[in-house]
Amino acid sequence: MSITWKDRPLRELARLAWPITISTLSYSVMTLVDTVLVGHLGRAELAGVGLGGIMAFVLLCFSIGLLRAANTLVAQAVGAGHPEEARGIQAAAILTALGLGVVTMGLGQGLAEILRHFAATPAAAAAVHTYLRIRILGAPLALLFIAFREVRYGLGDSKSPMRATVIANVVNIGLAYLFVFILRGRVAGAAWATIIAHAVEAGVLVIPQVRRSAVFARFTIAHLRALWRLGGPIGIQFTLEVGSFAILSLLISAMSDAEMAAHQIALQVIHFSFLPAFAVAEAAAVLVGQAVGAWQLALVRRVAHLALLVTAAYTALWTLLLLFGARVIVAGFTADPGVVRVAVTLLHVAVVFQILDAANLVGRAALRGAGDVRFSAAVGVATSWLCTPPLAWWLGYRMHLGAMGGWLGLCLEIVVGASLLWWRLEWRRWIPAAMATRARLGDALGGSVVGGAESTAT
Repeated sequence: MSITWKDRPLRELARLAWPITISTLSYSVMTLVDTVLVGHLGRAELAGVGLGGIMAFVLLCFSIGLLRAANTLVAQAVGAGHPEEARGIQAAAILTALGLGVVTMGLGQGLAEILRHFAATPAAAAAVHTYLRIRILGAPLALLFIAFREVRYGLGDSKSPMRATVIANVVNIGLAYLFVFILRGRVAGAAWATIIAHAVEAGVLVIPQVRRSAVFARFTIAHLRALWRLGGPIGIQFTLEVGSFAILSLLISAMSDAEMAAHQIALQVIHFSFLPAFAVAEAAAVLVGQAVGAWQLALVRRVAHLALLVTAAYTALWTLLLLFGARVIVAGFTADPGVVRVAVTLLHVAVVFQILDAANLVGRAALRGAGDVRFSAAVGVATSWLCTPPLAWWLGYRMHLGAMGGWLGLCLEIVVGASLLWWRLEWRRWIPAAMATRARLGDALGGSVVGGAESTAT
């Protein structure tokens, strides 16, 4: 297949990235809305929702990581000129999402009971138990949306997921305010509003797609195997990385409600600020996947370099904003002086790693698009567990730096990870994985893969 965007990759990157920016706001914005609204109820409620939201995300991490493989596999099939292979991957992703969603619901109920013992106060314990127990019921809906979203990304359609996300988040904002304050549902009200929003989001994206096509017509067990073979390492990596971060959150939660509340505020600000950079990285993964499917490997590093340039420029602007405007940003969440002081400090720490984290995102996405997931998985797991929890304990507890100790650990994790990922990308160590992708597509399509003649990654 001829890559239609090879002479204008920056324009194609932008075309894909801006809708992805909005659609990936979904989970984070829903949690952000809960955080802002519940923050006005009190410190304990904010700490409880913060811990519950993080743990709900931890439970979904393996599934989210695994389903990202659908993005890469579909993009590679499109690049090879075989859309029927993409439809098979879509069916495998749907079945996987629904099955894992049901399992996640059950695990969430058990974890909600356990988390009672990790909150600093009884009020925070009650809040985290209530929020997680309800919020996790939306797991099948959230994962169904993610499955369809990743497939649409791989097909080069980033606008359909964006529309679904915009509608769902408008619904969430209105319902969250209604349930939390007017109906006095408090923490439980915020959780129920989010579940309804997940249902709206999935429905808006999924129903039109199901009506237009026979979803399971091209499905075979081979598609499930391909999804799990590529997605398994991504899911494990994502789970263990976020698990490391969850340990950090548990350590901070046990320090005090003020430290945990500040950590949650800073985390939401960073997640929100990084979504455009994440979107550019995801768009790069799609373009790299298409380039590998078409066997035009010279485009891989070209796309990665463009994505790095865009994300570096964007994160540099956020660095300045956090450096000079952190106190104003935090004031939008809480007026508690103790929480404000800690949160501002954490955002100033984040200034140190903004640009390097963008490099981390792009490097990992480019390698995933090439089918090279095991190295980045190993790097992610090793750096997250060797840096963040140990430094959170040593600097946070032993050196009495509190939450800032853990965030300094994050800095080290990001610096080491970004360096290793770009070493592999620049030295073309991903080419064997790209060759394996080419062979898999040939086997799946009876040995016939249409593509370019380009065989080097110069």
